Amino acid sequence: MYNTEAALKEAMTAIDGALGAALVDYSSGMALGTLGGSKELDLSVAAAGNTDVVRAKVRTMEMLGLKSEIEDVLITLSDQYHLIRLLKSRNNSGLFLYLALDKDKANLAMARHQLRRIEAELDV
Repeated sequence: MYNTEAALKEAMTAIDGALGAALVDYSSGMALGTLGGSKELDLSVAAAGNTDVVRAKVRTMEMLGLKSEIEDVLITLSDQYHLIRLLKSRNNSGLFLYLALDKDKANLAMARHQLRRIEAELDV
């Protein structure tokens, strides 16, 4: 089982092209932990901003009456992927993993696979 710090370390080391990772509480918008990032990629700002993305998608699904669960949200930039993985386990409700990737170095399918694996081992 991974705690927050171990899960973020695993994301940064096991996923090619990882630029930054955060575990975020989307009820408050607060990052519970961050690793990586840069002057241009402030993970605390990204956590708060992506909370708005998650909340908007959840509201839209409710308005549409969709019963499916959100697995992840992908934002594609010209040079980066931003991946938001909503956590589904009983202990992790209301949380998401956020991962920023260098588009030239990352394999998106493998990144999604690795985040699912990390999620399965995460215990917060």
